[in-house]
Amino acid sequence: MSSSLVCYRCGQRYDDETRVRCSCGEPLWFETPSIDYTWSDGQDVDGMWRYEALLPIDRPAGVARAAGGTPLVRSERLDDAAGARVYVKDEGENPTGAYKDRGSAVAVPHALVGGDDVVGTVSYGNMAISTAAHAASLGRECIVLVPDDISSVRLELIAQYDSTIVQVSGDYGALYDDAISLSQSLPISILLSDAPARISGYKTVLYEIIESLAPEPPDAIAIPASSGGFASGVWRGIRDLESMGLLEEPPRLYVVQTASADPITRAFDAGDVDTTPLTPDQTEETIAHSIGNPDPPSGGRALAAVRDTDGAVVSVTDEEIETAQRQFATLGGFSVEPAAATPLAGVARLTERGEIEADESVVLIPTGTGFKELETGEASVETEQTSREALPELLETTLDAR
Repeated sequence: MSSSLVCYRCGQRYDDETRVRCSCGEPLWFETPSIDYTWSDGQDVDGMWRYEALLPIDRPAGVARAAGGTPLVRSERLDDAAGARVYVKDEGENPTGAYKDRGSAVAVPHALVGGDDVVGTVSYGNMAISTAAHAASLGRECIVLVPDDISSVRLELIAQYDSTIVQVSGDYGALYDDAISLSQSLPISILLSDAPARISGYKTVLYEIIESLAPEPPDAIAIPASSGGFASGVWRGIRDLESMGLLEEPPRLYVVQTASADPITRAFDAGDVDTTPLTPDQTEETIAHSIGNPDPPSGGRALAAVRDTDGAVVSVTDEEIETAQRQFATLGGFSVEPAAATPLAGVARLTERGEIEADESVVLIPTGTGFKELETGEASVETEQTSREALPELLETTLDAR
């Protein structure tokens, strides 16, 4: 199964399925097959491959078959924190604990079918772990390019899949363009954050949300943003379902960034079509390190997505992210990484501003589990201490205090 690549902005089409960007400079995505499709046409299989007919490859083997199909949970106890009616699409339920598995499930097999025996990626987080896992499940080598200051915990998470890890010094952000060149000159397919096949995988999260809530779609969807790739996938899914007549009133798409590095927010507020890269003195350290991207390669497409759906881009502080992360856990029962908590923090801001009403339904998409992050910080945990003999008295006192 294959499709043409097309540029969302200028409409240029390409038959070269290895291409990543249009001659105009914008990222490409796969055209969805023009077929008559209804929800009853979905495959009787688990996960994202229910929508195999709308993807650029046939269902592959390996861990890809476990990707997608994450639960959509009505979480009433988060309503007050968000200021709206909350549903949670828990992407931490994917095989490696992040939404990246949807992209890797399509991108890794697609690259291998195209003739490359080795895949790679530029990442020191969820995308690296996911790409390595999917390559391992197909018996193929994976090369991961990471910065030279990566933590030992992250190295261990990536290395468990027997991938080749290369620590690269210098301007790590410049590796995006380097990777495109390396993919053209070497027998390796380096799968970047906005690789067209990744975008095809990401769009399945939108399909699942809309089918689960049919016939009434949610009023809004909120997601974190780094490169803009996930926003691109959600928008691609919205456009697909609109063209097939399965979505008359699309949800508003809200993209949330960390205030420490928020070029998409700045461009949205300024009315710009494209993002402007931030300089080092315009960025700060953040606990949401996985979305602290000063130069998002799909920033323009993310902006187009939120404007096309009458949504918005908003930034939140580390303090707001920490609060949202606690609320996800204590009110919803979800363990999410800091970046994945940003949708809740962002929606809380938007409801305060009146952009989302209290009676509207909002799907929050926490993109990654918090369980991989538990050894990466300096969190202080308060405990009680007692002896076995004194335990009943302590518990009685604790319960009476509640």
